[in-house]
Formats: sequence, C-alpha cells, structure tokens
Amino acid sequence: MEDVYDIIIIGGGPIGLACAIKAQQAKLSYLIIEKGCLVNSIYNYPQNMTFFSTSEKLEIGDVPFVSNHPKPTRSEALEYYRRVALKFKLQIKLFEEVKALDKKQYYEILTSKNKYQSRNIIISTGFYDLPVLLNVPGEGLPKVYHYYKDPHYFALQKVIVVGASNSSVDAALECYRKGADVTMIVRADDIGERVKYWVRPDIKNRIAEGAIKAYFKSSIKEIRANEVIVETPDGEMCLENDFVLALTGYQPNFEFLNKMGITLTDDEKQYPQHHPDTMETNREGIYLAGVICGGMDTHLWFIENSREHADMIINAILAKNQS
Repeated sequence: MEDVYDIIIIGGGPIGLACAIKAQQAKLSYLIIEKGCLVNSIYNYPQNMTFFSTSEKLEIGDVPFVSNHPKPTRSEALEYYRRVALKFKLQIKLFEEVKALDKKQYYEILTSKNKYQSRNIIISTGFYDLPVLLNVPGEGLPKVYHYYKDPHYFALQKVIVVGASNSSVDAALECYRKGADVTMIVRADDIGERVKYWVRPDIKNRIAEGAIKAYFKSSIKEIRANEVIVETPDGEMCLENDFVLALTGYQPNFEFLNKMGITLTDDEKQYPQHHPDTMETNREGIYLAGVICGGMDTHLWFIENSREHADMIINAILAKNQS
C-alpha cells in the first residue's frame, strides 16, 4: 500500500493492454490486474476460432500483427498479444482477482492477493466471463456446456447446440464434421444475420440438406440425463441427447460494476454510465474501456472499434493532471 499508481487497469485483455501501453508512453505509473491468464477471454475462445476482423484491425501499440491469412486465428492472437506484452514489459498481475474498491484519499483496491492504491481506475473486463443462462431444469447437469473449446470431445455423440450466433454455428459445423449427430435449437426464425459471411452459407446449406437438423422458433423446456424436451411450433418434442452446448451468449459482470459504484441504466440493456468523450463514469476517476461499455449490447464494441478508448482515457487523465 506504499506506492500510489496513477492508473490501475482491471482486465488484461487487448484493450486493457492498449490502455497500459498508452499510460506507459505518457509516463504514467500503472498496473494491470487480471483474474485469469493474459488475454483470458481470447484464451477461452474455441480452439479453431477465426476472428471476424482482419489482423491489422486487432493491432495495439503500433506493433504489426502478421497472420497467415487476412483473418487471424485464436492461436495467432494469443501469440501476438503475448509478444506485445513482452515487448513493452507491461506491468501486470495475472491470476489475481479484484474483490473490493474503496475511496479514501486515493482508490484502494483489494484483490485476492494484495492491496493497491491508485488515483484512477480503468475497468476493461469484457463480457465473456458470465454465460447467459437458459434457466431451465437440468441446466446444471454435467452434460451441459456454456463454453465450447474443441469438437473431438463430442465425436459420435448426439449433440444439441442452442443458439444461432457465431459461436453456435461454429460449434455445430465443427462437431458435425467430427461425426457428431448435431441438432440446433434456435429461438429466431433463421440463422443470425451477424454470423460470419463466409460461414453463414455453409450452415444454411448443411441444414437444407438435412446433415444438421434445426428447430427454429423453438426453445429448450427441460434437460434430462439422456434426452431434452424442446418446445417447437409443432408442439413439444423429446430428443435423445448426450450433450448440450448452450452457447446462448455472454454478459458483463454487472454485479462487479455495481460493487465498483458504477450506475447502470434501469432497463434490460444495463448500459454503464460514462462520458462518450472521456469514458469516465459517474464515479470520478473511474473509466470504462472496451466491450464493457455496451452493457447487454455486447455486439456494439469489440477490439477493432474500442482500441481508441485507450487514447481517450489517457488524454482525459493527462488533461486533468495539467489542470
């Protein structure tokens, strides 16, 4: 507790790293605190995931991101951001979770391992930590997964994939191509419009030919050990099942934001209050960066269009210091 940092950054993803680089270049003292591994969210992406953005739009710190193809893979992104962290010798504490925040003369941050003081806080925690639950009986069974890594585990099994977003479609196609019997359960009447444009025709064609079964305007009513009850427009159905991939999306940790004293809008979007030019929240000296700014609209912000938050926040802090 002896040192007082200019900035503590909560979250060691790409945008958190970008904020640290800008702080370092501005000669501000800083520390990143990350509860998992470096760029923890990307590490937890499916192993074969390809980004929608091209590599140059994922660059931070003016470090070129060279990939084998225009759109990089998860493994290439992990390699890139690790090299960036090493190049700048970023000050980062990994596997250390922020537990509480108090404001005295400075902000006092209590973590799972230590205590710190800082004049400013940047929250860049993303949204991949908490899955959006189905809230149906049986969701807690071991056969239900809210995160998907690799298709081989599900080979030769009857797999239900819930949802029609990028993650759901990728899982359905990969498991099908590893020999799984795949059924998709989709609330909407079609595959999501935001699905990667080079993947959407593939999944629609596999459904059209019957290689992957799909029930649209449908939802899971109950999950059982060897079957799943599904509500469809034609009535209730009982499907044999070995595994359920409930890839229904993810959401920011709103409880954490509340604990930090950040005001959220009183609607289903739960947008955290912040100034669009400085990214400062209703709490003076606490800033937001990255996907966390969009509340439940997690498609509004991503690496490509939120890298600029680092410049906005550091410039705002420098302007305050000068005044």
